[in-house]
Amino acid sequence: MTGAQVIYGIGTDICDIRRIRTSHERYAERFLARILTPKELEVFHFRSKRWPERGIRYLATRFSAKESFSKAIGLGMRSPMTWRSCEIVNAPSGEPKIVLYNELKTWCEAKNLTATVSVSDESDYAISFVTVMQTLV
Repeated sequence: MTGAQVIYGIGTDICDIRRIRTSHERYAERFLARILTPKELEVFHFRSKRWPERGIRYLATRFSAKESFSKAIGLGMRSPMTWRSCEIVNAPSGEPKIVLYNELKTWCEAKNLTATVSVSDESDYAISFVTVMQTLV
């Protein structure tokens, strides 16, 4: 069955946007720098400039998606999984994608893992769902 794919893990997370807003108000840039990659930070500032709440919702969806990914790979927030080694970007179509860096990328590649992510938000909550697939060799 070389090349067949199996589900390696599934992760989901629901995040209270009010809690993310409170953390941002309390810790500001320090909180952002801990959670977001430089590219995500640019998007956060761009979205916040037009409508601050839009930035907070973006932050909450990224927080939630990274939590979901950490659950799906079975590590939680333990090495090589870190907030900034996992980036959630949007394809031109708007579809969210997971981009990995550093040791986490190497770890996932060694296990032949790929992931899909879905995110959504509504007034008080952000939610995400991640499916990690493993290609058998």
